[in-house]
Amino acid sequence: MLIFQLAVILLASKIAGDISVRLGQPSVLGKLLIGIVLGPSVLGVVTNTEVIHEISQIGVILLMFIAGLETDMDEFKRTGKASTSVGVAGIIAPLALGFGAGLAMGQSPIESVFLGLLLSATSVSISVQTLKELGKLKSREGATIMGAAVIDDVLVILALAFLMSFAGGDVNLGMVILKKVAFFAIIILLSWKAVPWVLKKFAPLQVTESTVSAGLIICFLFAYFAEYTGVAAIIGAYIAGVAISLTKFREEIAHKTEAISYSIFVPVFFTSIGVTAQFAGIWENLWLIVFLSVLAIISKLIGGALGAKLSGFNWKNSMAIGSAMVSRGEVALIIAAIGLESGLLTQDMFAVLIVVVLITTIVTPPMMKLFFTGKGTEEDSVALRKNA
Repeated sequence: MLIFQLAVILLASKIAGDISVRLGQPSVLGKLLIGIVLGPSVLGVVTNTEVIHEISQIGVILLMFIAGLETDMDEFKRTGKASTSVGVAGIIAPLALGFGAGLAMGQSPIESVFLGLLLSATSVSISVQTLKELGKLKSREGATIMGAAVIDDVLVILALAFLMSFAGGDVNLGMVILKKVAFFAIIILLSWKAVPWVLKKFAPLQVTESTVSAGLIICFLFAYFAEYTGVAAIIGAYIAGVAISLTKFREEIAHKTEAISYSIFVPVFFTSIGVTAQFAGIWENLWLIVFLSVLAIISKLIGGALGAKLSGFNWKNSMAIGSAMVSRGEVALIIAAIGLESGLLTQDMFAVLIVVVLITTIVTPPMMKLFFTGKGTEEDSVALRKNA
């Protein structure tokens, strides 16, 4: 059954991606939507089994690893101030509006803060693919988005730990902060010293694709270490890619990793997001879903855009950056699961927020296409077709 499901996912995602590009949208939008069609909510051809879930996790890790490999470090350094501004403003706006919405819905202050934090989370895995398709990943805007995503992830997780310590959760705030500090200190040291050494040692080995294997080993170990210390695995994978991008092995690893990733793992990741969609009972909470979806989209879009504008971008590029921060993705899903387990979210609210997260993920690619390209150019169309 697994083999059949993989065949269906790969076939459907490629066709849907091509149709999406022909309609002037990023291919990732078609892949997300076809997941909904294939999943239990519509056709029921593909189910979100544990194996499919694990393959999709590998997909998002490899996607962020490739993004790191393609990062222009000189541009990344120049956008540090802008990334901080976008990351912080992109948290303040949804946190404030989410808190106000929670109080208006009759939630307690601590539940309202939790809702605000959940809406503050961002996940740029979808945005990364769209940036690649639009040819913007190596731009100043792309570097700002990637830096802001790292800052956003760390600040939201720290704030969540702080909140849980007051909510009676079994959380040691000092230990959480210590783990984050230890992660970045160790990961920077490893990136500086260990990564080049490992690649040099693996390169001469008399086995097939030793250098690419070394790169993937580094990617997966960094991702595991990030997850172990409470930082999202995708952040660890991204940093691994950045570290390798500074070595002479960058082109070889990037080229061959892309072939592996986009052949199977990344399509499964995109499609599985749609497959996990559950629409049972949403009609009873339709207006709440609409309200929170609009709030989630507007708050992140405006917050990120204001942060970009304050750091010197024009309004068009600021809105483009803000749109890239809208997708909540797996980071928000993890936070929602924590809220359900700790009692800060009811089962009904949990189901509502899952749909909201899915909506923010689906609207992100067309929003980015709109703001990054305006009416679109021939160059943009070529980039879309090339990366489909």
